[in-house]
Amino acid sequence: MINKRNIGSWGEEIGVDFLQKQGLKIREKNFRCRIGEVDIIAEEDEYLVFVEVKYRKDLSHGYPREAVNYYKQKTISKVALWYIKKYNLWNRPCRFDVLEILGSNSNLKMTLIKNAFYAN
Repeated sequence: MINKRNIGSWGEEIGVDFLQKQGLKIREKNFRCRIGEVDIIAEEDEYLVFVEVKYRKDLSHGYPREAVNYYKQKTISKVALWYIKKYNLWNRPCRFDVLEILGSNSNLKMTLIKNAFYAN
């Protein structure tokens, strides 16, 4: 049986590498609070970027991005607000991205969807 947590950790690690190659500076990985969790918090220029990483080996259950539904977006938005309050980052513009990983080790396709959604 495949461990979903291991797959998620693997996806987030390759996601960090991908984002760094795109020029983003990683602030936090797997940021958790009582409200929920955000996979990656990064910075790009003046932006504070909250990134949800989604992986699927194939399209049998749809695109990975489709798993970031309204309820997931709402949770990420709340965690982002908590993070901004905690670190007093009110002066920073922020955005919500989805990093979609599709395929297997030998043939991965990674797509960064910037501004994938707005705070709910």
